[in-house]
Amino acid sequence: MHEQMTRSADTPTTRELAQRLLAYEAVEAATANADTQTVCRVCDKLRRPLTTLAGAAGFRSLLARALTLAKRESPVLGEWEVKSDGSLQGLNGEAAQSGAVLIAQLIGLMITFIGESLTLRLLHDVWPDLPGSEINFERNQSK
Repeated sequence: MHEQMTRSADTPTTRELAQRLLAYEAVEAATANADTQTVCRVCDKLRRPLTTLAGAAGFRSLLARALTLAKRESPVLGEWEVKSDGSLQGLNGEAAQSGAVLIAQLIGLMITFIGESLTLRLLHDVWPDLPGSEINFERNQSK
């Protein structure tokens, strides 16, 4: 199961989706700290529906696990932490460019735990303008 959770987020599709979510939010956060604010905005927007499903502690655990996996791939995220309220702290501009790794890991964990269909529905609810028909997670097609 651990190996599956590690691999699930490491697909071109989840990476592309993470980049698209960050790009979408970057338009909204056009400030000097746009990179760090964008990562926080995506996580905060996912917090609402995931807290409804898994509770505040469940969301914190999911985000913390995604961050642990992302740090393995991108050590520059080393200062980042998940606070007790489920928000991120320790973000810096240098590491913010690796935010897509964190978001991809979070999406991958969502797929693992709640399934592709519900993940896509939640993403569409949060970002209704995101074209869902283009999103297709290849890893589930072979099952």
